[in-house]
Amino acid sequence: MDILRRSPTPPLKSGKRVFIRKPSPWDETEFIKKIVASKNFHYPYIVNKLHGSFFKQYLLRFEGKSEGHLVCSLANDEIIGVININDIVKGAFFNGYLGYYVFKQYAGQGFMSEGFKLVMDRAFTDMKLHRLEANTQPTNEASKNFLKRHGFTREGFSPRYLKVAGRWRDHERWALLKDDWLVLQTNNGF
Repeated sequence: MDILRRSPTPPLKSGKRVFIRKPSPWDETEFIKKIVASKNFHYPYIVNKLHGSFFKQYLLRFEGKSEGHLVCSLANDEIIGVININDIVKGAFFNGYLGYYVFKQYAGQGFMSEGFKLVMDRAFTDMKLHRLEANTQPTNEASKNFLKRHGFTREGFSPRYLKVAGRWRDHERWALLKDDWLVLQTNNGF
């Protein structure tokens, strides 16, 4: 497969226009460049630290209970966005928390939706998770609509839940259960 020859890590899953893979040290230059170019686009919902150790800290997260996924173009291997499953808990819970963002130049083109479906398939099939949760700020309409389109339901509201851009910010809690995802797959060809 041509992707294996060009990409630093092998694809975990592939779709029609994108594939997902794990991030690697090889990605640092492209990743940081796209973070910088998308800084104003993401603010105030995502604020990445741009100091020298940021990317190394990002990769270290995935040595524990988190899984990182880069959404990449099948056409040219470029990184389109990020979908992380953080704080994965097994045992009686089998849950993970999603963090995701698209880089500005790819927003609104459907690439992240395709990548998101691949990550959900990996989470519910390969990783055998029962539940995925996502927290989003109440004013982030794009994120809430994205979650709705992918079958997530709003479960609650958490005041001052996460510190973003130096302030404690309220968040809405959204979730998708494996059983509901299976129904979506059957009914919508998800």
